[in-house]
Amino acid sequence: MLTTISITNKWQIHIPKAARKALKLEKPGTAEVEVKGGKLVITPVKSKILELAGKYEKYTKGKKINLDRIRDYIDYSKA
Repeated sequence: MLTTISITNKWQIHIPKAARKALKLEKPGTAEVEVKGGKLVITPVKSKILELAGKYEKYTKGKKINLDRIRDYIDYSKA
């Protein structure tokens, strides 16, 4: 895929929808930027925290936490 993009005066770029779709990017995130042979190579980086998703599920014993009320589950008395 070859396309032309604009670079803003703040050095920002927009990743076109077709490129995001081809890379299966669904949300904003981070990327590595590298200069190779006079070209700018941008590589998406997976979030380290998302790699842990579900890893500790066995310790929850089926408990579901309502994230809208997460502060109710935190013990602030030990602070």
